[in-house]
Amino acid sequence: MFQDSGFNSIAYKEKVRLISGFSLNIYLRKVLFLLCILCCTQAVIAQSDESSTSEVKAIFDRFSQYRHQNKVDKAIEAMDEATNIAEKNEDTKLLVDTYHQLARLFIEEGDIEGALGYYAQSGQYLKEMSYPYAEAFQLYLDAAFRFQEGNNFQALKSLQEARKISNNRNLGNNILLLEAYIYTNITNYDDAIKNLHALIVNADDKERAFLATKANLQLSRISVTLNDYEEGIIHSKAALELALKYGFAKETKIAYEQLSEIYADQENYSESLFYTQKLGSIKDSIFNLEKLMLESNIADKTQLEHLQSEMNKLQAQNEELSESKNRSEITAILTSAFLTIISLLAVSLFRNNQIKLKTNDLLYTKNKELELARDAAVSAMEAKTNFLSTVTHELRTPLYAVTGLTHLLLEENPADHQKEHLKSLKFSGEYLLNFINDILQINKIDADKLEPLNIEFKLHKVLEDVVESLQQNAHERQTKLVLDYDSKIPNQLLGDPIKLSQIFMNLVGNALKFTKNGKVEVIAKMLTKEDNQVKLYFEVRDNGIGISEDQQLSIFDSFEQGSVQINREYGGTGLGLTIVKSLLGLFGSTIHLESELGHGSSFFFELDLEYETKISETINFELDEGEFQFKGLHILIVEDNKINQVITKKMLTKKEITCDIANNGNEAIDLAKENHYDAILMDIHMPGISGEEATRQIRKFNLEIPIIALTAISLDDSLDSFYEAGCNDVVTKPFKPEIFYQKIGENIFRSRMQGSV
Repeated sequence: MFQDSGFNSIAYKEKVRLISGFSLNIYLRKVLFLLCILCCTQAVIAQSDESSTSEVKAIFDRFSQYRHQNKVDKAIEAMDEATNIAEKNEDTKLLVDTYHQLARLFIEEGDIEGALGYYAQSGQYLKEMSYPYAEAFQLYLDAAFRFQEGNNFQALKSLQEARKISNNRNLGNNILLLEAYIYTNITNYDDAIKNLHALIVNADDKERAFLATKANLQLSRISVTLNDYEEGIIHSKAALELALKYGFAKETKIAYEQLSEIYADQENYSESLFYTQKLGSIKDSIFNLEKLMLESNIADKTQLEHLQSEMNKLQAQNEELSESKNRSEITAILTSAFLTIISLLAVSLFRNNQIKLKTNDLLYTKNKELELARDAAVSAMEAKTNFLSTVTHELRTPLYAVTGLTHLLLEENPADHQKEHLKSLKFSGEYLLNFINDILQINKIDADKLEPLNIEFKLHKVLEDVVESLQQNAHERQTKLVLDYDSKIPNQLLGDPIKLSQIFMNLVGNALKFTKNGKVEVIAKMLTKEDNQVKLYFEVRDNGIGISEDQQLSIFDSFEQGSVQINREYGGTGLGLTIVKSLLGLFGSTIHLESELGHGSSFFFELDLEYETKISETINFELDEGEFQFKGLHILIVEDNKINQVITKKMLTKKEITCDIANNGNEAIDLAKENHYDAILMDIHMPGISGEEATRQIRKFNLEIPIIALTAISLDDSLDSFYEAGCNDVVTKPFKPEIFYQKIGENIFRSRMQGSV
């Protein structure tokens, strides 16, 4: 039995062993099978994640390309795809990234309101998660908003905080660019230039060319601000080359605009016109109204879709809360009310955007019409200005012959009946000359060609000369003309005696015209005197016919004389007071008027002038015409017009002055080298080299000889340029003989007296 029992026991153990081995084998197979399934599942999931990541990267790459090329509609559509993927995968980080990119795009397009919406939404998500790159980008956007508002230093602070949180290369480069813009705003050009040069050579794997283009454009702006136009052209052309190569539409437009403006500032109008035409050729194709409306519609649609998505999430949360037994009914009601308000706001936003689109369309059309009208007006004004300048300049040459020959004939003792005719001719010539001068003066004022001088002069002599020159007019009107001059006024002042003389000639001449059997006073008083500056009070007062209150409102307008009756009775052009008002504007002063019909008028103003304290006021080089000893002087006349040569020579011969004649600037230089002259009368406008250039050449070998410029001055002529060339004085043609002789005597004999002193 034991043997049986022993046998049976051994068989049982073997059987158990076999069964156990078989079970373990099955178990191991199951485990291996499950491990295979798990591995395959993980591989599939990993492959799916990798595929999703690759798709998102491709979308962001497309977005960057569209953004750089100013294809805003396509860029928004690309981000819309990314948003859908983020919501499908419940990927909050990706959603924040898309909102950030859309916010930056909207800032660049000037839609701050839309950008703030995405900025706020991304901010809400960031409160519930840890994402350093997105937190840094949020600070970057905050800096961009503050920069738009003009809060430059707060913007810089946000950028510094962003740089501490993330070291992402692309974000760092964009921070450098925004910093450069801010530094430029606060005129910290050194740091701005440093940042921009770093961006030009950047190694950014996403936006290398785009950032370099932006940097070149900003460097060009800074260079122009610093008056380095050549550097500005270099950077603008570099930006243009990159923009054209990579299709950066907006940057291409900006580069064309900058080059056009720079060349215009340099008066290189052919190059400026070339880039203006290039600009015009791309504007219509890239920046047209239809494109702007399409982009606006897509932007609004995207915002509404994102808003709807947020509403759906709130709705889902509301349903969850409603199903929960721990939520009260009041919470559900409040949530529903909140959703209703959000819905109403969404509808309102959509309607407002539609209204905004229509308004923008209307404004765009009206702006285009206004631009066309403005361009037409500017062209018309330039044409009028150039025409009047040409006409007034051309009239001076024959008028010089008329006035000059009239003077010569009056000097030759004509018969009494001839003398009356010649005096009438002289009066008509002088009247026509004054009218031409007024037209040229107004023309220069309209074209912004007038600038005040700042030279030493004696105010008392300027006013005395004005009063003396108009005494004959006062005598004919049986009117007393007096000068009331404050002796406390410094003798030597710094300013523009020519324009001051014009102001008083017009004011006093105007007062005399409307005053008969009365009195005209010219008053000059000193109000204050501090350091090297004085405040002076001037007044021209008369007791003539006066001006009504209605007429006072328009008396300073061009061609206004109060009424048609006044114009017919007293004559004149009505430009005198307009010229006075404009000339005083150059000095920062304003003309004031007090008047009453039948009791006269008072024109008064104040002027701030500098005075020279170091100049000795005891030496006086002024001479009267009677003291000049013209006999024996030898003068060079430089004049290309044969009639003018004859007239000028005869006028000099009357004073026993001998002369040589040079027909152009080159002859003048040669004669000045070979001969000795007491003075040179230099015509400015001549064929070949101009009078200015001839004067410069003469000054290289003769610094002492007085050179007096004779010119039928035009719109583009500047007295400053005559003096800078080396002229001692300027006489405008046609001129009064007494002024002509006075200028010659003063410049020849003053230099001799100064030399002896």
